[in-house]
Amino acid sequence: MNKVILVLSDALRYDVAKVNMGFLGHLVETKQASLYKINGELPSMSRPMYETIHTGVPSSEHGIVANSIVRLSNKPNVFQALRSAGKVTAAAAYYWYSELYNRAPYNPVDDKETDDESLNIQHGRFYTEDEYPDIELFNSAAHLVRKYSPDYLLLHPMGMDYHGETFGSDSKEYRNHAIYQDSKLAPLIMEWRDLGYTIFVSGDHGINADGGHGGTTYQQRTVPFFVIQPSVAGRGEVDESLSHLQIAPTILSLLNVPIPETMKSKPLFFD
Repeated sequence: MNKVILVLSDALRYDVAKVNMGFLGHLVETKQASLYKINGELPSMSRPMYETIHTGVPSSEHGIVANSIVRLSNKPNVFQALRSAGKVTAAAAYYWYSELYNRAPYNPVDDKETDDESLNIQHGRFYTEDEYPDIELFNSAAHLVRKYSPDYLLLHPMGMDYHGETFGSDSKEYRNHAIYQDSKLAPLIMEWRDLGYTIFVSGDHGINADGGHGGTTYQQRTVPFFVIQPSVAGRGEVDESLSHLQIAPTILSLLNVPIPETMKSKPLFFD
């Protein structure tokens, strides 16, 4: 049975990931993984891209066009489709995900830890501070996998975004945090692959030297898309650009769940 984990590292730029994430680079170099480039959707902001990635539709269509818009998603989305199909969903993620797919506005007491089969994100571990340590979130994700064996898990760390906005993308702090994330994810990726998960590692947007994002430049919108599959060889570095709009239908396709008509982009197919 197929299962999927999406590691969505907030503000992880393609070039920085390629140069600094050595374990993921090893998997690509030995063709145990594939690396694609995503020319990200716009605006290159967090909440609009969270919704775009999980609905497969652009921001002007789903209506979450700015970080300031706080409401539940009103489009068919990955979490909703999977729950309706009887699948188990989980997320270790920033609280904006809870507001998009579970309840809005977020209640930091009642919504921080959720285990409720009636919610779209059935098993959620949410945080509210941008500087929340990535390692604590990684441990929460690992716990969710071991305890609930979800069909789909979202792991959404904010460390790259925090260091990028604080120090800029050309800083040692931003680059070194990519190294840090790679080293902490490495044993988890091996464990999850052995458990039969297909693992995607990507970003919602990039960031520029000023610590900004939201615009149209390469630095602000180009992110990686690593694909690691259980017992299946990768393609190495692939000279092919993908779209954020393909992620949602790809997840549903891998989990054999019907793709809503609103998701018009073609899913990726892996050998």
